[in-house]
Amino acid sequence: MYAARAWSVRHARGLNAFYQGFERMLVRLHGVFRAIGYARAERPVAIVEKAVKGLLFDCRMCGQCVLSATGMSCPMNCPKTLRNGPCGGVRADGHCEVDPQMKCVWVEAFRGAERIPGGIRAMSELQFAVDQRAQGHSSWLRVAREKGAAMRDPGAAPGNEGAAPGNKGTAP
Repeated sequence: MYAARAWSVRHARGLNAFYQGFERMLVRLHGVFRAIGYARAERPVAIVEKAVKGLLFDCRMCGQCVLSATGMSCPMNCPKTLRNGPCGGVRADGHCEVDPQMKCVWVEAFRGAERIPGGIRAMSELQFAVDQRAQGHSSWLRVAREKGAAMRDPGAAPGNEGAAPGNKGTAP
């Protein structure tokens, strides 16, 4: 799976541009998902999301995807699951201290972020710790629910509507 992750980092600019359009489509589908019921849509959407993101990013389905803020390098692939930068053990050659055969996820993230407009700035934003209750849930539906509800009623907080928990952010 490392080859797929490396490919995604090399193509971060195009993947990020594609996702921006995909996210707009997801937000437009908020009404449809609401009518179906977010809880009811969760399983089929999560299956598709896991297949697509698993192939492209070696996704771990944390439910709180931050790929757009990490140069398309999933921080959940870090053996320490660090979400806000590398640990102090990155080797001089850029490899992981826990798995010396693997490039540090954050070295790769920086390379990918350099390819995305605003990517380096996005990496500097604090990412909250993973809420384990969201594990296995769709981050695509979370984005549709939160941003769709915000567009519908900008003054209201997004409703739960049978949602998996998760923090804010974009989710490829």
